[in-house]
Amino acid sequence: MINLAQRDIAHSLGKFVTTALGVGLLVGVVLIMIGVYRGMAHDAMIVPNDIAPDLWVVQKDTLGPFAENSRLHEDLKYALRGFSGVKEVYPLTFQSLQITQGTKPIRIYALGYEAGGDFTPYALVEGRAIAIPHQEVIVDTKTNFNLGDRIKIGRNSYRVVGRTHKAVSSGGDPMIYMDLDEAQELQFLFSNEQIRNDRARGGNAASIDTVNAFALQLAEGHNSATIAQEIARWKHQQVYTAEEQGEILTKNLIERSAKQIGMFTVILLIVSSVIISLIIYTMTIGKMKEIAILKLIGASNFTITKMIAQQSLLLGILAFIGGNVFAHASADYFPKTIILIPADALKLMVVVIIVSILASLSGIRTALRIDPASAIGG
Repeated sequence: MINLAQRDIAHSLGKFVTTALGVGLLVGVVLIMIGVYRGMAHDAMIVPNDIAPDLWVVQKDTLGPFAENSRLHEDLKYALRGFSGVKEVYPLTFQSLQITQGTKPIRIYALGYEAGGDFTPYALVEGRAIAIPHQEVIVDTKTNFNLGDRIKIGRNSYRVVGRTHKAVSSGGDPMIYMDLDEAQELQFLFSNEQIRNDRARGGNAASIDTVNAFALQLAEGHNSATIAQEIARWKHQQVYTAEEQGEILTKNLIERSAKQIGMFTVILLIVSSVIISLIIYTMTIGKMKEIAILKLIGASNFTITKMIAQQSLLLGILAFIGGNVFAHASADYFPKTIILIPADALKLMVVVIIVSILASLSGIRTALRIDPASAIGG
C-alpha cells in the first residue's frame, strides 16, 4: 500500500528535504530564543555568583545595584563589621563605562573592590590579581584586550594584568575589575570645572567615599535572615540574602525580556504550523488520484488519515533535527550568551510533534472528502 511520506521521499526528495530544512530554520530560531532566555538568566547571576556573599546591604527601599541605583557611605562598613555573626564586609561599586580599543568603542561593566586583599570577586583564567591598585585592572577576554595592554579609562591609563572568561553583566557587557578608590573617582568625582561651578553656587563638593553595595560574609553557624533583620532594624538599610538578590535578578530584571521572548517563540511556532499545514495540504492535493484509488480498493479512512499524519510527522521530525543542528552550529556566533540544554530540546520536540499532527488536519480533511469515483474518471 502506498505510503505518502515514502512516496514523497522517493520521488520528490529535494522538495521534501528542502521544505523540512526551511521549517527547521524556524524551529532552530525557536530553540535559539529559548537559549537566549537561559543565557540572560545565566549572565545575570555571573557577577553575584563570583562575589558569592551571604548578604547584600544596599540603599533603603531599593532593589540593589543590579536593578536600581544604590548609594551608601563607605564608612558604614565599620558599623556592619560590628554586628554579631558578620565575618567580612566588602564595599563594592558597579558602573557601566565605554572605552575604546583603537577606534572601536567597547561597552563594559566595571566592578570596584578593595584590591590587595584576599577578596577576589572574579575567576581568573590568565594573569594575576591586581598588585598596584592605581595602575592595574583585570578584564574579560570578551573585550579582546591582552595581558600588558594599556586601557584609557577616564583620566587615567591602566595596564591589563589579568583576564577572566565569559564574565559579563546581566546585560551581556564584559566585566572589568579595578581598585575601589579608582572606581569611586570614576563614578562620583566631578570634573574640575563642575567642582568650581558648584562652589560658585555655594554648594559643597560631593564626597567620593560612596559605594553602591556591601557584600557580607557571615561566620559559620549564623542565620542570614536573622542578621539581615538586625542590620535593617539598626542601620535602616535594605538587606537581601543571596537567594533574594538572585530572585530579583532572574525574575524582576529580565521579566519583560522573558515575556517578549515567549511571544516571539509562540509566533514562530504558529508560523511553523501554518507552513507545515500548507505543505501537507499541497502534497495531499497532488496525490488525489492515488488516494481515490486507495478508497476504491477499500482502504479505510483511518488508513488514509494515518498515512497523511505520518507524512506530516516525518516532516516535523526532520525539521526538528535540522533546527537542532542549526541552533548548535550558530549559537557561538551570537554576541550574547546562548545556552542550549537537552531538556529544552526534548520539550520542543514534543511541541513540534503536536504541531505537526495538528498541521496535518487540513490535508486529512481534504483527503477524506475525495470521491473514490474520481479514480475512474481520470
